[in-house]
Amino acid sequence: MLLIIGTVRLPAGRLDVARPIMASMVEASRAEAGCLEYSYAEDVVDSGLIHVKERWTNRAALDEHFKSSHLANWRANWPALGIGERNLYLYEVDEPKPI
Repeated sequence: MLLIIGTVRLPAGRLDVARPIMASMVEASRAEAGCLEYSYAEDVVDSGLIHVKERWTNRAALDEHFKSSHLANWRANWPALGIGERNLYLYEVDEPKPI
């Protein structure tokens, strides 16, 4: 299983404009084959910092995601939203176990 964890930063004043675009991206990604989890969450302390979490069954599914039109649309919106800083990391992990 693949896990992507990280953050994206945008100006706090652009959050209202960004929310529907991010929601569209999340919904379309969750509908993809091989997507186990896909979420964005606003940091409760640092306004404009968005936490990203994705889980994918395998590399083939993630590669298809990278080719998707909704991802291209999301990236095309970055300049208008003021997204500059992205820190995303890919991990290969075992199946989750409750703690």
